[in-house]
Amino acid sequence: MLLAAAAVAAPAIFDGVMVMSTPTGPRRTGIANLPLHGGKAPPWLFQRMVKLAREITIVIVSDYGPDEILQRLSHPYWFQAFGCVLGFDWHSSGVTTTLCGALKEGVKGLEKDLGLFVAGGKGRTSRKTPSEIEEWSGKLSLDPAPLVYASRMSAKVDNSALQDGYQLYHHTFLFTARGSWAVVQQGMNETNNYARRYHWLGETVTDFVNEPHSAILSEARGTTLNLVASESDSVRATITDIANETKPENLLADIKKITNLSLPAHHPIAVSDIHPDSLSKILLSVYERQPADFERLLGLPGVGAKTLRALSLISELVYGVAPSYRDPARYSFAHGGKDGYPYPVDRETYDKSIEFLAKAVNKTSLGPNEKNEAVNRLRRLGLE
Repeated sequence: MLLAAAAVAAPAIFDGVMVMSTPTGPRRTGIANLPLHGGKAPPWLFQRMVKLAREITIVIVSDYGPDEILQRLSHPYWFQAFGCVLGFDWHSSGVTTTLCGALKEGVKGLEKDLGLFVAGGKGRTSRKTPSEIEEWSGKLSLDPAPLVYASRMSAKVDNSALQDGYQLYHHTFLFTARGSWAVVQQGMNETNNYARRYHWLGETVTDFVNEPHSAILSEARGTTLNLVASESDSVRATITDIANETKPENLLADIKKITNLSLPAHHPIAVSDIHPDSLSKILLSVYERQPADFERLLGLPGVGAKTLRALSLISELVYGVAPSYRDPARYSFAHGGKDGYPYPVDRETYDKSIEFLAKAVNKTSLGPNEKNEAVNRLRRLGLE
């Protein structure tokens, strides 16, 4: 099987080229790049965000059901507009953590009535996601295993299989009483001072390791080891075969040879980041477990970014099967994109998001002044 995979021509490299998703199959629901801003939302603002988030959520769930909230939050433009109407900085990285926190606080006590549940959050709170899912699932007689798996794999994909320089620090998992789910998570890049937001929608994901996310929202882009790109299908198979069929000692010998090569300075994978000695235990563990496919390989404990970089390098240099280095970013959001740089905002979709939110605000039980303030914030986006 390894030889067959190695014989496949290496997929083309789409470095910095916008590639739109196909209308069928699993789709990304977004990656957003936002400038890192310090500080926290002041209590007076956060309290109002909680109140408004609760009101809008109640209206949307009453009119369309809880699945609509998942679909809306999984779209980067709607998410961003939602943050604006709640009163937070539209272009700040903090909109992600603050909006998700306000939503979680806003639905507290109403979860069963709404059929909507929010787990996880920022930092240490994100680590509580599995236990929160299990706690609610027990009350709902819902099998928690698929939801916990979706939470764990979405984080592993965006932290290890998609190596774009952003380290996850926020993970919010939303689900309904019937098991539908969505993920909003964010990573930080201290080099370029941007945060990147990743959106997932469970109903569109049929394969966690092949284009699992649809509209990508980003400004800062670069060279990315993208093992979940469709172009990386051959390398995913080759990596799995290498890990299963090559004895760890032989694999480590190949890695040591590669780290001594004088590769071009522009080579996407830095061999200096690969340390054979530190990989020995995990490679032995993978070899003993014999994962059936790349998804199972990725899901193994200890298999992270460095392991996948080493196996990707062997796949490319030894077997001639190169992974995709295409950054999946597709839409610019920072600075609005209204100047057309690097390409225009999808105005029709954005306008629909704002219109939908404006209608939701008007149907809430908020007072006239609060409604006017929220709608004015939408108008200030300049796209209504």
